[in-house]
Amino acid sequence: MDEQEQTIINLIVNAGSARSSAIEAIQYAKAGDLEKAEESINAAKESVNEAHHAQTEMIQAEIRGEKAPLNLLMVHAQDHLMCALVVIDLAQEFVAIWQKIYEK
Repeated sequence: MDEQEQTIINLIVNAGSARSSAIEAIQYAKAGDLEKAEESINAAKESVNEAHHAQTEMIQAEIRGEKAPLNLLMVHAQDHLMCALVVIDLAQEFVAIWQKIYEK
């Protein structure tokens, strides 16, 4: 596996982890464990930042003239990242809603 493929795999793994942590946050909030929900949101943000870092590495390499692969693996990686970002945004909203519900 070359360096570009490793970077792509890193992006997929971290984005997938971010998405999973965000879903976990919703489940914790729904169960009333708002502290763990916040911890999961923070874990999701950390993972998505790692994924974003991998994406930034690829963009910087392309700016330096290194060709980025345009293949199914790259498309899959970008899809994972975008889905993770959306799920994190939604998870934050759901956790906020559950917080309001439990405050009443």
